[in-house]
Amino acid sequence: TVMWSMSIPKTPSMTQFALNHSHIVRVNRKGTQLTLELVREFVAQNNAAQIKHVIQILSQEFALSHHPHSRKGGLIGLAACSIALGKDSGLYLKELIEPVLTCFNDADSRLRYYACEALYNIVKVARGSVLPHFNVLFDGLSKLAADPDPNVKSGSELLDRLLKDIVTESNKFDLVGFIPLLRERIYSNNQYARQFIISWILVLESVPDINLLDYLPEILDGLFQILGDNSKEIRKMCEVALGEFLKEIKKNPASVKFAEMANILVIHCQASDDLIQLTAMCWMREFIQLAGRVMLPYSSGILTAVLPCLSYDDRKKSIKEVANVCNQSLMKLVIPEDDETDEGKQSLSLQMEPKEETLSQQEVTSSGDRGWGSCPWPPTGSVGVYSPHTDKIPVTLNLDGIVQVLDCHLHDMTIGMMTRIAVLKWLYHLYIKTPRKMFRHTDSLFPILLRTLSDESDEVILKDLEVLAEIASSPAGQTEGQGPCDGSETRLGQSELHVPIKASQVSSSGMKGTECSPSTPTMNSYFYKFMINLLRRFSSERKLLETRGAFIIRQLCLLLNAENIFHSMADILLREEDLKFASTMVHTLNTILLTSSELFQLRNQLKDLKTPESRNLFCCLYRSWCHNPVTTVSLCFLTQNYKHAYDLIQKFGDLEVTVDFLTEVDKLVQLIECPIFTYLRLQLLDVKNNPYLIKALYGLLMLLPQSSAFQLLSRRLQCVPNPELLQTTDSTKTTLGFKRSTATNIDYMELLQHFEHVQNKHLEVRHQRAGRGEHLDRRVVL
Repeated sequence: TVMWSMSIPKTPSMTQFALNHSHIVRVNRKGTQLTLELVREFVAQNNAAQIKHVIQILSQEFALSHHPHSRKGGLIGLAACSIALGKDSGLYLKELIEPVLTCFNDADSRLRYYACEALYNIVKVARGSVLPHFNVLFDGLSKLAADPDPNVKSGSELLDRLLKDIVTESNKFDLVGFIPLLRERIYSNNQYARQFIISWILVLESVPDINLLDYLPEILDGLFQILGDNSKEIRKMCEVALGEFLKEIKKNPASVKFAEMANILVIHCQASDDLIQLTAMCWMREFIQLAGRVMLPYSSGILTAVLPCLSYDDRKKSIKEVANVCNQSLMKLVIPEDDETDEGKQSLSLQMEPKEETLSQQEVTSSGDRGWGSCPWPPTGSVGVYSPHTDKIPVTLNLDGIVQVLDCHLHDMTIGMMTRIAVLKWLYHLYIKTPRKMFRHTDSLFPILLRTLSDESDEVILKDLEVLAEIASSPAGQTEGQGPCDGSETRLGQSELHVPIKASQVSSSGMKGTECSPSTPTMNSYFYKFMINLLRRFSSERKLLETRGAFIIRQLCLLLNAENIFHSMADILLREEDLKFASTMVHTLNTILLTSSELFQLRNQLKDLKTPESRNLFCCLYRSWCHNPVTTVSLCFLTQNYKHAYDLIQKFGDLEVTVDFLTEVDKLVQLIECPIFTYLRLQLLDVKNNPYLIKALYGLLMLLPQSSAFQLLSRRLQCVPNPELLQTTDSTKTTLGFKRSTATNIDYMELLQHFEHVQNKHLEVRHQRAGRGEHLDRRVVL
């Protein structure tokens, strides 16, 4: 051991002794002993001035000297002073500790070791008296924890354990003063420093008299960053520390500052490190379930973090499962009261889950979310505002932020199917729970919802249709004043539906009559807009019509009123300028009407035309069905208007018979053999009352070339009994209204004239198109 000796004047009064540099002779064991005796004598005489003077000389002249041996002697001398002072060392700790801590930065590892040993002796003597100086001791130790010299590290570990024992035994630890230093040091990137920090957090967390949970928001972000350390040992230690905190949160939710940590979790729920992301997601799950509506102001951020995780594959199955629970739990927090239009009534009492009755009612200000709903989430370090001293939580659902996040995810073509489904479920849920507020966003959401109909997944399309159907049928969507079909509609493609407004369709108030169909009393003003935009979508994207058109319309018939859908579409198509699209769309609608099980009730309604509504629907469909001659005949077959069907077929002789036309006649013959037209085939047995049915079928037979369809229909007609009765006589004319008395108010002559008018327009367009094509061919030849 390095010691030193001093020449002490032999005088009766030691108070006259002044220690200076000339008294230092050499460093040895005897000198240390003399120093101990000298300081003890000063203590016995209560001579504080001389004690301070001794410490000053040891500090300034030796411990802080430029000579290594002098520094060693000074460090050991300071330790000797502390031992000599005993319990009184607490009065001089500042003077004793500061020079020793300065030597912690010495370039010589042996000096750093002696400094560590000296401080150990000082702390061991002072015990609890060092707590007021804890921050400087902790700061010095945190540096030694990363020291490259193993001896220094070993010495610092001994000092560290001693300091931990003192803190654990004492009830005077200043946690408030320590937290700022801990918050600063927790962001160290050095592995040993991180290990040192985590060990101290675990110790402080284990002390009953120290409530570290109150200050968890200050260090939580740093803990999650340490959780991503490359060292498995450090990651495990941090995992244990976070686990202990989470256990404490579950035991004492009333004292937890959930809101202050919400955004921190949101940030780490989006981490690239799987362990960090899973841990943060587990915390988020517990926060939502424990804090309930306290988390609502942070919904947009939570959704930003959670939604992408729902599309993870089996490699991240655990994260996906926890994220799904977070998503479902958060969705349950949205209640009808969130739709209050009066902002002053939006202060809602905290609603706890049945199992979590211990959570005290706390306050989250509406500024907690700060409007961060867009993608991507705001930078690290953004936290909400939390106030834990009120009886109620004025929770305002930040619907704008949530919708912005949902809209952002729908626009992102790279997100997975399950995420898109979850987004659509959220939109549907919000339209159910908060319809009035959601309809403020409908115009902006409408285009992307329509584009989503082109999704590759049937399940996504189904959820999308549910949202659109809710928009179209919700009472909250009934607008007043300016209608939804105004010029503000978003163009979805170059090909648009042109719906001219007649003068009779504009009311005195200026509202357009096309905002709602005459037959849609149960739908809102968005229904007709939806039908217009859906047909526009089909017009601009023919592949969608071919591959998914029938599927989409059939599902809509389940979700909405089938009569309203067909009536409105027929009404829109009646004024469609693209005649080719109108013909294709009518053919699609007719096929759905005649073959889909979802349309069974509507077919029965049209079959007999017993009610004014059914007759009105028939006339509306007929006028649009005239875009396609064969579908018009099939509609007459469906509604048992056989004479009119025969009259139409007679007109076919004046039409331009094309291959497509004959193909459609072929399909109609195939359709007559289907179960839907069983009643029609049975009526062939009653030749007397159905002569025009038989004549109409013979008319189709005459139109067909001798193909398989010709053979099929021919064999069917051969089964008709008593062919000679097919001649129409005056006596049969009296029986034509055998079951049709309710349909006598239909002007069939006017319908026939309308059919001729529409078909003439189609002929003109075809000839114009053919003329343009021929002209182009000539130009190519030239």
